[in-house]
Amino acid sequence: MNRFKLTILALGVLAAIPALAQVSLTVDTSRPGAVINKNVYGQFAEHLGTGIYEGLWVGPESKIPNTRGWRKDVVGALKDLHVPLVRWPGGCFADEYHWKDGIGPRAKRPVKVNTNWGGVPENNAVGTHEFFDLVDLLGADAYVNGNLGTGTPQEMAEWVEYMTSEGKSSLAELRAKNGHPQPFKVAYFAIGNEAWGCGGNMKPEYYASLYKQYKTFLKAPPNVLPKFIASGGNDNDSSWTETLSREAAHGTDGISFHYYTLPTDKWEKKGAATGFPESEWFSTMSNTLRIDEHIKRNVAILDKNDPQKKIGFYVDEWGTWYDVEQGTNPGFLFQRNTLRDAVVAALNFNIFHAHADRVRMTNIAQMVNVLQAMIITDKDRMLLTPTYYAYKMYVPFQDATSLPVTLANNTTYGANGKGVPGISASAARAKDGKVYVALVNTNPHDATDVTLDVPGQTVGTVRGQVLTAEAMDAHNTFDKPQAIKPAPFSAQAAGGKLTVKVPAKAVMVFAVES
Repeated sequence: MNRFKLTILALGVLAAIPALAQVSLTVDTSRPGAVINKNVYGQFAEHLGTGIYEGLWVGPESKIPNTRGWRKDVVGALKDLHVPLVRWPGGCFADEYHWKDGIGPRAKRPVKVNTNWGGVPENNAVGTHEFFDLVDLLGADAYVNGNLGTGTPQEMAEWVEYMTSEGKSSLAELRAKNGHPQPFKVAYFAIGNEAWGCGGNMKPEYYASLYKQYKTFLKAPPNVLPKFIASGGNDNDSSWTETLSREAAHGTDGISFHYYTLPTDKWEKKGAATGFPESEWFSTMSNTLRIDEHIKRNVAILDKNDPQKKIGFYVDEWGTWYDVEQGTNPGFLFQRNTLRDAVVAALNFNIFHAHADRVRMTNIAQMVNVLQAMIITDKDRMLLTPTYYAYKMYVPFQDATSLPVTLANNTTYGANGKGVPGISASAARAKDGKVYVALVNTNPHDATDVTLDVPGQTVGTVRGQVLTAEAMDAHNTFDKPQAIKPAPFSAQAAGGKLTVKVPAKAVMVFAVES
């Protein structure tokens, strides 16, 4: 057995156990687990606010440097994240999107009203061809969300044919006329979105019947047939997974699930993105960790109904959701992105890794300017958020092999024994052969010393990055675009032991080297 142990000495955290209690993290390299699918680090771009228009797309005539309308600075930054997958065009927007509005000459495309997000005009400048150009620029796969809510089986079937047909059909010829003779590669196709809510206010049994009806007519050559995704539940509601895995499992690659982290659990007053009290730091940590129980509940249902593990559990919308920034359009969902968001992201990554056999895709909401965004833009300016840096630090975990981790005597952040784990951890053997460890310290006050011990093996050095800041709401601005960013660190063994200090409210990722 080849295993290594991290011994963590707590330094006065708010805990129900003594401050000097030993916390041990054991990573067992002799029992490799499931591969962490790179699509766990998927992204989401909805026609919402300035997420696409202004944030990603400025048009080919713009003075802002662009490639066929897509901002060069934003695309370049996203490429550095190794974005594996992009979901488009929604979200709620998808169930009012008619794909024929977004093809052909852009000047002749109809202008509609985006009734879901701000009531603003939607000029359909970004449609099917533009989206596939974006994923090509990123080197990513395409996840297209079909319109079940206001569409028809015929419309959805024709869209799939338009994108994938290799023959001489009129739709394939129309695609060629519009500039793309070869079929598009549609990796995933979802039939509807949030059928329990904005996608139609349906019951799971009704949606399951519609799903099977629509899916019957979605045809493509075998080599370009998308993997199909059923629209599942959210939060505590696992009835969608139960119904869909029982009644609509055939040919279904995954069942989606949505979960957003709010500080207050009150949609009408979610909590501020900046300037929040420590109580909302704590509640945000506590609420985001609930996703672990939600995943376990749904996975148990899948294990019962799908013991061969053919169906994945896709968390294709997740992230923090706060009150919108004052003075902005409430329908644009713009919020500041702080160190707190980076810690939330890393906590979720560690949970997704722990369920890698079923959680094979997730899509954070969203890429640019919306909710927990990677990037913020303002005209020709761009800045990277703390969440962006969390994604970049975790790149080695894409397609890495998960390794079991065990935490014993973990510290607790929070009073009266009702806190959250002080330390969250994940480990994997990456494609480069190295073991990577991710540590998150949820405590906003106290650092934690981590002593690394590898029985039977000499570990000389760890090298990686750490992301932290003095303030809980530290964030980058256009005046100070690098106020918070990762710092490199390394540590060497001394006296047979290797100790790393994990700062308060920090995310740390490092490689273990001999």
